[in-house]
Amino acid sequence: MVLKEKQLNEEKADKIKHYSILNQYVKKGEILFTGSSLMEQFPIYEFMQDYDIRETIYNRGASGFTSSEMILALDTLIFELEPRKIFINIGTNDLSAVDYTLEELTGRYEYILNEIKEHLPKTKIYVMAYYPCNCEHDFGNEEAREWIKQRSNEKVAEANEALKAMAERYQVKYIDISRNLYDRDKNLKSEYSVEGVHMYANGYRAILDELMEYVRE
Repeated sequence: MVLKEKQLNEEKADKIKHYSILNQYVKKGEILFTGSSLMEQFPIYEFMQDYDIRETIYNRGASGFTSSEMILALDTLIFELEPRKIFINIGTNDLSAVDYTLEELTGRYEYILNEIKEHLPKTKIYVMAYYPCNCEHDFGNEEAREWIKQRSNEKVAEANEALKAMAERYQVKYIDISRNLYDRDKNLKSEYSVEGVHMYANGYRAILDELMEYVRE
């Protein structure tokens, strides 16, 4: 397990401080969504109003976070809430790093799972497969286009295979709810995406029903 960040930058530290204060008001033993921006931007509270979602779900996604940074904030992002179920989507930002290796990503992910199992032995853990990206459509964002190229669907598929094997080793549940996100070329549908990675609400709606099956099981 390799930690690449010694501390969080100011923006990310502020996010964790905000969550730490917010955690004082949560009801423990509920359901937790945690991870990076693809989890933080999941509009679960809006969906709860329209789709008869009665479960209590807390979102502790943190935009821009890598697996290394999540390790630095496990208390705030997970342990303080003492959830009965955790849905984790972390590591997609690792895929875009110039020094990315699959071995280091899985090593850090295994560290996270070990920590959860030690601190919250009764909590059910769901490891979420990474969503597809779209490097081919022109979204009009040249800056994003450059870093999205580092996050190819081949790299996503390879990482997902590693996550699936890891989940089996750790006896946690691996879930892939991406089938409705693909276009005919196996890219993320352009109508769902902001710039090829992040999604609009309609993208999340496409995976909501399948995700809720796991939330409710």
